[in-house]
Formats: sequence, structure tokens, C-alpha cells
Amino acid sequence: MNWKERLKTAALLLLRWLLFGAGALCMGLAVTVAVQWITGGTLPGVWAWFVKDPGALALTAALYGLAAAALGGLTGRLWIGGGLTALAGLLLALVDYFKLAINGSPLTLADFAMAAQAGTIAGLAGDLTPPLDFWLALAALALCTGLLFLTRRLTELTGRVRFLTFSFYVLAAVVLLTPSSARAVGQRLGMDFTVRLDAATNHAHHGLTLSLWRDAFLQGKAPAEGYGEEYMEEVLARVDAALPEGDGAPESSPNIIFVLAESYFDPIRLTGLRYERDPAENFHALAEEGISGVFHSHHLGYGTGNIEMSMLTGIRSTDLLPGTDMCSMYGEVYESFDSLAEQYTKAGGYQAEMIHGYNSELYNRTVNYPLLGFENLLFLEDIQALGVEWEKRLPDGYYMQDSEFFQVLLNRLAAVNAGGRRALLYGISMENHQPYKPDKFGGSCQIGLTAEGFSQEEQDVIRSMLEGLIRADEALGELTAALREYPEPTILVFFGDHRPNLFMPDGDTVYTKLGLCPGNWTYNWTPEQFNDLYSTDYLIWANDAALLRGQAGTRRDSSVTGVGPQLLELTGRKVSRYWGLMEACAEVCLTHTDFYFVDGQGTASVSPEESALSPEALELLKLREAVVYDAIYGRRYITEAMNLPAGEALPAGAGETRR
Repeated sequence: MNWKERLKTAALLLLRWLLFGAGALCMGLAVTVAVQWITGGTLPGVWAWFVKDPGALALTAALYGLAAAALGGLTGRLWIGGGLTALAGLLLALVDYFKLAINGSPLTLADFAMAAQAGTIAGLAGDLTPPLDFWLALAALALCTGLLFLTRRLTELTGRVRFLTFSFYVLAAVVLLTPSSARAVGQRLGMDFTVRLDAATNHAHHGLTLSLWRDAFLQGKAPAEGYGEEYMEEVLARVDAALPEGDGAPESSPNIIFVLAESYFDPIRLTGLRYERDPAENFHALAEEGISGVFHSHHLGYGTGNIEMSMLTGIRSTDLLPGTDMCSMYGEVYESFDSLAEQYTKAGGYQAEMIHGYNSELYNRTVNYPLLGFENLLFLEDIQALGVEWEKRLPDGYYMQDSEFFQVLLNRLAAVNAGGRRALLYGISMENHQPYKPDKFGGSCQIGLTAEGFSQEEQDVIRSMLEGLIRADEALGELTAALREYPEPTILVFFGDHRPNLFMPDGDTVYTKLGLCPGNWTYNWTPEQFNDLYSTDYLIWANDAALLRGQAGTRRDSSVTGVGPQLLELTGRKVSRYWGLMEACAEVCLTHTDFYFVDGQGTASVSPEESALSPEALELLKLREAVVYDAIYGRRYITEAMNLPAGEALPAGAGETRR
């Protein structure tokens, strides 16, 4: 072969390679548009996103294009690589769409920890149907893949060229998937890798794919300046100085029953809806005898497992790296600090049990709860094995009734007490779980509803939710009536884990239609709107008023990390430094998330720095941050000491192990 023929062959190979790259990039752009089309809802929305941030679109297209090129190089057929990439993008967008339909929040990295339970989650949500935009996007990508197939002779690769092409694009992909390189590329396009964003804001600014990519490379939580053993010993001393001295009140050892009532909240708070009679009459009557108020749950429409872990450990999502699932962390994280339950069980005399009215598939409970000091775990199949009489009156696909579930709690209470121990029961109900289909409770609701401006179909959905709340309230009345007759002192902590994300048939929520927020997505909500909608209601009640220490009938806002300290305060436990610090922090901070902050009086703001907290209060929150960082990401210089009461020193030789 002479030099001219060699040159011609090389030119043809170069042209084929350039066409391969151009085809991959075009396919990447097509997948990007399709994904945004499905998750954003309209093609004009994709265009608006591009105009606002062309760099985000370009980088997303590059990511998908590299995937198509690498797979095309591997197989030697670009149309195969493009088709596989299109399929992956469509599935990702569909999962995001379903996640929004289930709980109103976009897909996040943390959600991938529950990928194995996707089928169970989908079953809890009811019927999930892909939107029309999905099918249109699918058709468009099928057309693009077809074009690559028809022009396959122009992009087919063989031999060394195929191997070199695959290697080149894999190397390029690795660059975009390596933290330092990814941050360098992203920062040149104006992306910030230091600020944590809530899922909706992240999604709105960067799009679905890039929001996940960005969170994977956010810079980790940095230790305080000067972090080390000497620094943390100083923190320990400051914690001891900040904790209040005991008041000498005698310790009480009542039974304790937690009831996490699925999606329970006081429906009176939905201004704009009117009811024939009080739908929460038992809750309101019991509030006159107990301690009650707003319960800041940090969530709306989902997150039950995260709420449980926060309540029992005192740890919040803002304490963790982005993308961390609170229910799937390393076991040593759950064991870092003695849990709320262990403040009772480790002192002796208490038996802790978790009781759930559904199966054990979700939220890693069978692993986490034993690490938190729970001796027994009972799920639906375990409850049935106990021989509890239970006739399921609801249609298939729905859940154990609260009235029957609460009877199980009473049975376990009596059984534990009969064994000579106090009971600490953590009950998780399910009857009021979504979906809120009109036929969920046989299409009936005990109380008449007036909902002006809502169609009949929309009112039927509201009635379904309302009937669930009424049944929970009735079960609460039955439970407390039985406890009034129970001979042993008992405290009941009743709260809703989150409000239901009550979607109407047209895709809006009841909250949007009532004017309580500007839209389903939270990226343009105000702190006050978060403060309202990311909260439910709670009640602490006792069958002996003396257990409430003179607080019967009082109103007090609380939260997912505030109720535990309240209970410890009521029972006068000699708590660890860690839970003493949690008690002190609950006085100045009820909620701290990536997107809003609520102080101890229930006032919302953007962040602690933007609030009206005193320097002393801010200092207290910084101590908490240092303590939690040291335990989860640091060297655990003072973690063992934090599990002792304030002022107590570790035994000689303890605390020397560092990781």
C-alpha cells in the first residue's frame, strides 16, 4: 500500500471516528432533553432551563454522550451504546417522576440506598402510571437510536480503533467521575461544590442528572479549625460548663409508649376546609390534659425511617455528607452515642421493643433497631404469630387498622410488665398511609366536608385522607381510655411523622390549592412555608398527671430531635453528656435542615446565622456540631466521654482507641 492509499485510509478512519464522536454527543444531547422533558413536564421548560444555564445542559449532554461513546466503543456499534444510554436515562427520569408522585421530592443520591426495596415502595404508593411525556420522550429516543442504526456503517468500529476509542472515552468518563477533576470541570462552568442545596432547588438549577452528579462530589464536612485531641478536650469542657445542673427532682420510671402515627396531623390547620364536627376531638381533649403543640418533623409526604433515626439518635441529615441515607449508615454510627432508648435500658429495668404494623422490608429496621438497644422487633407477621385477634376489614393492599394496632401495644405493655420490667415501646402505625384513593375506606367518611373550589373528585381524595385521620384519632381515644384503667404509670408520646403529600387528580397538592405554598416543588418556598408544611402535631400524655411535672395543659413546640429531650426531662433521667447537650440545643433549635432553620420558639429563618439567636445559643450549636463530627467523621476523641453523665471522667485506660 503506497503512502496515498495509507493517507486515504487514515483519513477515512479519522472521519469515521469523528462521526462516531459527533453521533455520541448528539445522542447525549437527545437523552438530556428527554430526561428533562419527563422530569420538567414540558419542552418549553427544557428550553428555559437551557437559556438559564447552558453550561448545565452542555455538561449533562457530555455525561450521557460519554456513556454512549464508551458503550459504543465496547460493542463496536454506536447505535447499541446510544440505545443503552437512552434506556438508562429514561429509567432514571421515570424513577424521579414516580418519586415526585409518591412524596413530592425529586430523586436524590440517598434514595439509591433503598433501590433494593423499590418494589415495596411502589406497592405502598399504589398505582404508578408513566406520564404521556415519558412515552413521547421514549418515541423520540427510539427515533434517534433508529437513525444511528440506519447510519451504522458510518460509525462502526473494529480492531485497534475500536479498542482505542473505548479506552479514550472510558478515560474521559473517569475524569468526570473523579472528585478533583469533576470539581475542576464543574467549577469552570460556574458550579459550586461547597453549598448544600435541598433536592428541589438542586434539581431546578442543575437538572436531574447533574444534581445527582454534583452531590456525589460535594466537598465533605470539614472539621473545625484546629481540630485535634486538645481541641476536642476543650469542647468537652465547654459542654460540661454549658449543661445545666440537675434540679434534684426524683427520677421516675414509668412505662413509655411512642406512637408514630402515619401521616397524622391536626386537620383543623388546613384553613379553607370546613368540617361537620371536630375531626380530632380526642386529640384536642387530651391536649388539655397533656403537653402538646407543633411537631417539626423535617419532612413532608415521606421519610418515616429518617424521622425514626433522628428521634432515637439525635442526628440530623445536615450532620451527614450529602447523599447519605440515615437508615443505611455503618453500624458504628448508630452505636457512637447511646440512643434515646438506651438512656432507659442501660440504667436497667426497661425493655425496649419496636412494633410495626407492616413488614420488615423498608428502612433497614432489622439491622438498626438492635444497634439502638431494642430487645425485640415485631412486624406484622410477628404480631399475627402472637395470636392477636385481627380481622382485616379494609380492601386488599391497605393496612392494619390503628385501633387493632394500638391493642397490640397494650398487650405488649402488659406482657413486659408481667415479666417484672418497665416497657419502652416504639410503635409505628400504617392505617393512614397513602395512597389516598377515594375507595380506600369504602368510599365513606364519617364527617361531612366542605371544600369550596375543589371538584367532587378532589373532595373524594381529601375525604380519604380525612377518614384516616379520624380513625387514628378514635384509636388514640381508645388507647388512652385503656391506659386510664391501667395500674402502672405510663407516658404516651403520640405524633405524626409527616403530613401526607396529598396530590389531587390534576397533579397539584391540597396545600397548593389552599394557597399554603406556591407550588409542589420547594425551591421557591419561604422559610415560613417550610415551617408550616414540614410540621405535624404531637401530644405527651400520662395516666398520672404527676408524671407531667406540672405541665399538663401546656403548649410547647417540639421536633423530631426535641421530643426525646422533653421525655428525658419529664422522667428526670441521669442522661449522658450527649443527650444533655441535645436537651440544651432543643431549647434554641427545633429544626435545622439544608433549606430552613427554626429556633426554639418556632420562628423560621434561612439558617442559624440569619436567625436572631444569641451568641451563646450559636456557640451551643457549634459545640453540638463539633461533637457529632468527631463521632461520625473524626477521630472520636471524646465520643466515649459524651456517653457519660456531665462531669464524669472515663476510667483509666479508656478512650485510647482512635480510628
